[in-house]
Amino acid sequence: MTTSPTNITGPGLDGVDPHAVTISGLVLEPSYGPDAPAKSLQAIDRDIAEPGEYPYTRGLFPQGYRSRLWTMRQFAGFGSADDTNQRFKYLLEAAKTSTKANTGLSTAFDLPTLMGRDSDDALSMGEVGKCGVAIDTIEDMHRLYADIPIDQVTVSQTINGPAAVIWAMYLAMAKQRGIGWETLGGTLQNDILKEFHSQNEFIYPPDPSVKLVVDTIEFQSQHLPKWNSVSISGYHIREAGSSATQELAFTLRDGMEYVEACLERGLDIDDFAPRLSYFFNSHNEFFEEICKLRAARRIWARVMRERYGAKNKRSWYMKTHVQTAGCSLTEQQPLNNIVRVAYQAMAGVLGGCQSLHTDSMDETLGLPTEQAVTVALRTQQILAHETGVTRSVDPLGGSWFVESLTDQMEAEALDLLREIDEMGDYRGFDSADKVEDAPNAEHPAYKPTEGYGKGVVNGINKGYFRRHIAEASYRFSEECEAKDRIIVGVNEYVDTEEDRPIDILTIPDSVETIQVDRLSKFKSSRDAAGVEKALDEIRETCRAGKNVMPSLVDGALANCTLGEMVQAMADIYGRYSGGPEW
Repeated sequence: MTTSPTNITGPGLDGVDPHAVTISGLVLEPSYGPDAPAKSLQAIDRDIAEPGEYPYTRGLFPQGYRSRLWTMRQFAGFGSADDTNQRFKYLLEAAKTSTKANTGLSTAFDLPTLMGRDSDDALSMGEVGKCGVAIDTIEDMHRLYADIPIDQVTVSQTINGPAAVIWAMYLAMAKQRGIGWETLGGTLQNDILKEFHSQNEFIYPPDPSVKLVVDTIEFQSQHLPKWNSVSISGYHIREAGSSATQELAFTLRDGMEYVEACLERGLDIDDFAPRLSYFFNSHNEFFEEICKLRAARRIWARVMRERYGAKNKRSWYMKTHVQTAGCSLTEQQPLNNIVRVAYQAMAGVLGGCQSLHTDSMDETLGLPTEQAVTVALRTQQILAHETGVTRSVDPLGGSWFVESLTDQMEAEALDLLREIDEMGDYRGFDSADKVEDAPNAEHPAYKPTEGYGKGVVNGINKGYFRRHIAEASYRFSEECEAKDRIIVGVNEYVDTEEDRPIDILTIPDSVETIQVDRLSKFKSSRDAAGVEKALDEIRETCRAGKNVMPSLVDGALANCTLGEMVQAMADIYGRYSGGPEW
């Protein structure tokens, strides 16, 4: 008789056989048999179903990758807009194919841009163009996407705190190019809540930050039918050290917080929910990552239908991008990272992702070289065309082990969702509901709630998320120190001779000088009165609580800079340095 996996807590493995424990602390049985899922035929139909059928455990579409491969979306951004534009063109050329593969661009911005600072800001000194592309103006946006058919290629933008401003610049650029917004496809990451959990690139306090996300969701639903207004991101939560189940729960609960805020504004759920998307990490624990994605689809489908009453089945879809785990890559023996990335990518595909980014082997040393980027892309192409994993939908479905682990990850994630709900202030929320011995499908987290409870915002202010992530990160580091967790080339199988050097891409300091000079000329040649009028309109819109997107687009067209528009909103919302318990 097998039993469901359990979870261990605390630092180290505490005497448990390390061969039996996943990275996230799930203790596994040595083997699984017919009794492992312990499901009736009715429960199998309810929880697993067929591919393309609710609750989508086995995937969103009946034919899976047989009808359409995942989008191979490689991340790029460094130096100037011109530099990144050239890398974009290189990636598009390298991805050319006559098969069913789909390609898309993913844009990385430098740290000043991510923090809403112009390149000439004193706090930007030394960081311009170093870890991504510097974008200060609509002119930079034109140069970034020059000669790229943005009405044909989907574009992802990894930006959060100033997401509304960067998106407004992109839309203004498209307008000046005569490209209709209804033709634009892509994704704005725009997930500010996870910044408070993990990545720290926030600008405004949590409440106005959520308001800005709702503004973009509302604006997208009215004007950009092909655009994903927010990519709710567990990737960074995992990179900060969370477990897989924490990544699963915290990410989905962030998404639920946005949904509730949109409903509180009065939006119809089926008008905006189909364009919400997700972004997950794929780490080294192969089966855990597969089951995480299967459980995520099931939870999201049930939440959207049962808790929020969505009627359109596309509102039930959890569409997800997956990126291989940057935090798993090692500076030691960097060629080993190619192997890690290949397995992580396969887990993402077997888990049913819609798009995939494969990390480059040299990312722990610097920005990826063209050779490293090409190897990363070829990894996806080999996976798609040579391994045969695309021939059957959810080929691991029905495995006693996989179904049991999927159920366990769902159950643990639901209990974390419940904890976060209890920090909220819902109207009509019954805190007396019990979870013990209840089937996952009947868990209280799936029950309808009334009102916008702000469970995540309250949890941020209590330090709930950071505390949980820190504990999981500490446990993992203790396991590595004790060699309960082997990292090849780091704490075992270490080369005695110095590692062979590999080429590293470096960004010259001249990039900053040129960018600052270009920004100075841009400012001196514009209509100063028109700029001030546009910034005043942004402030007034924020003060009145209206949707800020139209005024931001007008600001971009009036040649306001990123930093100026971000500051105009900060004049009303304030800047955030941390909650009361930080």
